[in-house]
Amino acid sequence: MGEECKSSETSSPEKSREATESESDSWSGSASLVEKSAVEINGHECQAPPEIPLVNKYEMNVDSEQESQSLNIVSVDVLGPGVPVKKGKGLFMVPAVGMEFESEEHAYKCYSRYAVMEGFSIRKDFVNKSRVTGAVVSRRFTCYRQGYRPSKHTMNMRKPRKETRTGCLAHMTIAWQPYGKFRVTNFENKHNHEFVNPSTAHLLPSQKRLAFAEAVEADLASSSGVDGVPKLGMGFESEDHAYEFYNSYAGKVGFSVRKDYVNRSKIDGAVVSRRFTCFREGFRQKDKRDLNIKRPRKETRIGCLAQLVISRQSDGSYRVTNFEEKHNHELVAACRIRMLRSQKQLVAAQIAEGNAIEGRKIQLKSAYEVSCNSIGDCVDHEYDPVDQRSKLISKCTREMRDGEAEKIQQYFQSKKVKNPSFFYAIQLDACNQIANIFWTDAKMVMDYSDFGDVLCFDTTYRINEDCRLFSPFVGVNHHKQMVIFGAALLYDETVDSFKWLFQKFLEAMSGKKPKTILTDQDEIVSEAISTILPDINQRVCVWHVYQRALKQLSHMFIGAPPFVNDLLSCFFDHEEEEDFIASWNHMMDLHGLWDNEWLNKIFETREQWAIAYKRHIFCADIKSVQLRGSFILNLKKYLKSDSDVLSFLKQLGKMVNDWHYKELEANYDMSQNMPKLMGDVILLKHARDAYTPRIFELFQQEYETCLNIVVNQCIENGSLLEYKVSIYGQPREYTVSYNLSNNTVCCSCMKFEFIGVLCSHALKVLDYSNIRLLPSQYILKRWTREARV
Repeated sequence: MGEECKSSETSSPEKSREATESESDSWSGSASLVEKSAVEINGHECQAPPEIPLVNKYEMNVDSEQESQSLNIVSVDVLGPGVPVKKGKGLFMVPAVGMEFESEEHAYKCYSRYAVMEGFSIRKDFVNKSRVTGAVVSRRFTCYRQGYRPSKHTMNMRKPRKETRTGCLAHMTIAWQPYGKFRVTNFENKHNHEFVNPSTAHLLPSQKRLAFAEAVEADLASSSGVDGVPKLGMGFESEDHAYEFYNSYAGKVGFSVRKDYVNRSKIDGAVVSRRFTCFREGFRQKDKRDLNIKRPRKETRIGCLAQLVISRQSDGSYRVTNFEEKHNHELVAACRIRMLRSQKQLVAAQIAEGNAIEGRKIQLKSAYEVSCNSIGDCVDHEYDPVDQRSKLISKCTREMRDGEAEKIQQYFQSKKVKNPSFFYAIQLDACNQIANIFWTDAKMVMDYSDFGDVLCFDTTYRINEDCRLFSPFVGVNHHKQMVIFGAALLYDETVDSFKWLFQKFLEAMSGKKPKTILTDQDEIVSEAISTILPDINQRVCVWHVYQRALKQLSHMFIGAPPFVNDLLSCFFDHEEEEDFIASWNHMMDLHGLWDNEWLNKIFETREQWAIAYKRHIFCADIKSVQLRGSFILNLKKYLKSDSDVLSFLKQLGKMVNDWHYKELEANYDMSQNMPKLMGDVILLKHARDAYTPRIFELFQQEYETCLNIVVNQCIENGSLLEYKVSIYGQPREYTVSYNLSNNTVCCSCMKFEFIGVLCSHALKVLDYSNIRLLPSQYILKRWTREARV
């Protein structure tokens, strides 16, 4: 080194600087080629040795990435050391003994570009500094696979690092010259290992270091973060400032942020580096305790790699050292952003509520346009809501309060002005007084187009002492939540009034008829339905019968608490006729009710309402939804005893908005979480991908039951197989037919026909027949994640 390095007395401290040994220095970009007589690196000249011909001198700007990409690069042969070479899409200078640089850092960048283009990374190795001034006298840059790692450092490590060093001898040595520049005094270009592919060259350590360094320079030279998108090298005053910025960016894009890895100083405990990740990063670790959890948490992590890494700088600030933008999952829609966990603390409650309302308005508008395209031409809303052609021939049976008609009309007119898709109709009586009112909006029309196969028409609720009949049209969505399709206020309850109501309902729904309609035990309503909707299935709603039973038998609740449970079980827990009759007789005997005329009367009509009968009629399991939360019981929460019709309508609107919001929450939860499987079963995985979580829960319960079912007999008749199955240890048998020609299965319990989900008996036969995927004909779209598509 004595020959290579000058004395410290002749060194020039003004033109030399101490090398930074930190691995955080980085670079990026491609070089651009211009035919001039010098090689320029960051504005400084790098001169080739005199013995190299003049043709080998060029100008190269390392920072000009965009300019280099715009050139038409063609491949040329390597001419020798010190000559600029084009390789692929990049340009680099082949180092040579005698090549000179303005500074040590410029030599590092030139050698690093050469290394990256070749396919290896470099390391700052030996340095010789002046003992007087501390300036760099000589420096050696080596291949990152130089030397060997000492074995004693890895003996006690639980997770030793992978071995990367192979004793490579490739290096470049520079020495300071009396005139202030650095000259290459030694260059070895032979390696004892393979180079990396060009596609992975950006992962090399020296590439990352220079990319970071140039990004910092660009960030300092420009206004960083103007567009709100994180960038490599972007600076922040503190860790919290970086988190707030990244969380704000996540809210705009549509994901939640989690504070993940943190590295703290062992001296003062300050954060040295921190990683913020997408909330779906990684995978949940398996825990033996999960087997004993009845309701395990839903799986949210799917290995997303999106992240932002910050590191503390010497001045105490933080800069972005790594940013991964891509996600491996769908991002959240704008109207659901405030449901994200990290966003709840970012936006004030009032602003969040306003954003949700605006998002809901946009969704309603677009949803209505979709529904119009799916069910036919939309209703012409340039209409007169007062139906002059369908007047009643007599006076209505109930009069309005003073001023009530004007308030109702003003309310509906204001709704119509705000939303032209709002539909309402008014029927007059013989005296031109309002007799009946029907209304619906765009969201209700959309709900009906998706879930209008089963319709429940409720005539059991009356408003206060005036006995004005409130009659909603309700149904069930794909999350087994109650939805409303329209509503009516009836001041007349004749057959003509109900006929008019059903006609207006079909008009608002563009003529689409339901498959099944559930009503109360009302002969007038039944007659109107038979006239206007003659071809649909009609049955009495078991929930309505149960509500009437509670009123008729209210005296039984005093002193007999078990009676309510017996009554509830009798109405809702038995799907087999034999079980239902046995439960009914037991209840009548236990509580001495054989003399009750009302109970005897409804038992005679049991085939109209009991769930053990008419199992071939699809009812979408609406009775379970009514059990969880009755429409009427929910409505009572919003009403006071002295409320008028106008306040009733406003409170009803609030309740319907709450229903809409619950569906938004369920959709968000469905998009972010996957239900937990009871086992690694292909059939369950297939069903989970298709069904909504609520329906999959029901399906998985059926599958769990099928594990205890045994096949007692199989009768073969050509392609038709008839199985006799039963639950292990129970005498009752079910008959399941399976057709080999078309993979159709039918069970005597008719659960699929009644609810729309295959029963455990049918699942047992499919498993017995080696069917591992659920046949598509048994996945009803109305129960799937794509129900609204």
